[in-house]
Amino acid sequence: MLKITVTHLGTATVLLEIGGLRLLTDPAFDPAPAVYHHGPVTLRSTAGPAIGAAELPHVDAVLLSHDEHPDNLDATGRGLLAGRPVLTTVSGAARLGGEARGLAPWETRTLAVGDRTVRVTGTPGLHGPVGDVTGFVVEVPGEDEAVYVSGDTVHIPELDEIGRRFTIGTALLHLGAARIEAFGGGELITMDGAQAAALTRSLGARRVVPVHYDSWEHFTEGREQVAARFAEAGLADRLHWLTPGVAEPLD
Repeated sequence: MLKITVTHLGTATVLLEIGGLRLLTDPAFDPAPAVYHHGPVTLRSTAGPAIGAAELPHVDAVLLSHDEHPDNLDATGRGLLAGRPVLTTVSGAARLGGEARGLAPWETRTLAVGDRTVRVTGTPGLHGPVGDVTGFVVEVPGEDEAVYVSGDTVHIPELDEIGRRFTIGTALLHLGAARIEAFGGGELITMDGAQAAALTRSLGARRVVPVHYDSWEHFTEGREQVAARFAEAGLADRLHWLTPGVAEPLD
């Protein structure tokens, strides 16, 4: 059974230790509260990360679902991209340059540090009318199970293909039911609890780790609502909540 260690640092920022590598997802480390102006939209954070950027252990690579929004990549987080591999969207890699590499849906790249190797496959996503987004399936050679990181997406039919292609042990799902009136008239741009429960059933995942559900004003669902939707779907036993800042081994 695949052994991993997961530390939820805040929002969508996670330190994932897998296959001997440390992967950092969607690095957002600015102090909070903070206000960000993004075109016609103002985003407000309400809480900062449980562990600051300066306190992180060595990070081997970054998995960046998209580079355009500060709840997934802020000014402090951008400082962590230099000098290490970054896997992200094709358009984001072009904007970021450096060691950023784009992943099209179902494209696979290998991350190797010394004799430690993981395979990362890009997965489809839809983040409303606000730019490209990717998720990730991370595999360790020789292991039967994989880890899925959804990125900021709603549940679209293309995501049901993941469970047919991979055996997902742990899924890190970006939730929060984010809604922004200026983007799509207030339609969902990340999953709510009901969508997450439906995707969990599709994935066949043994465990779901919720992330990206607090610390920002544009999230409309928190832990209580997510737990209720999973209970209604008969999937309450799949949820695994992490304590921010605490590294938790999972298998």
